[in-house]
Amino acid sequence: MTDAVTIRALTEGHDLAAVVDLYDRAADYVMLESGPVLSADLAQDFFTDAPPGGDPAEGEKLGLFRDGRLVGIADLAFGWPEPRDAYLGLMILAPEARGAGLGARFLREVERLAKARHAPRLLLAVLDENPRGRAFWEREGFAVVKTFPPAQIGERMHIRHRMEKRL
Repeated sequence: MTDAVTIRALTEGHDLAAVVDLYDRAADYVMLESGPVLSADLAQDFFTDAPPGGDPAEGEKLGLFRDGRLVGIADLAFGWPEPRDAYLGLMILAPEARGAGLGARFLREVERLAKARHAPRLLLAVLDENPRGRAFWEREGFAVVKTFPPAQIGERMHIRHRMEKRL
């Protein structure tokens, strides 16, 4: 039997509780990134965040569902850092969805949406403290193009690496 997997746009009014639940299940990543933060706050931010000068309504808030349960979220923005760029500000999978090929499947949809908007490249940032995440992005064709000095995210200090993939 195969798991039923779907990807669709998320809306705050319809999907907020499911996003809160996902953040609860992905607490390992939340702790790595920012330390203890309320999942409800993170879920609210997911729907309202955008890159500097960006409009959240111009991006794509996506959900990856397996058998009807939200197992991944992605936040795709457009027009940053350059006007034609696509920027993947966040992609998280619940622990039970990792290592099953769902991340690559989710990324294919993100890339499809970026290409549909004629973005020449897709960018993201990976934390230095997340070698497993970086290995995933490298396997998917991303390369480091810039490293940023340490910066505070929540209670944590991080070195971030901007990665790029030409589309």
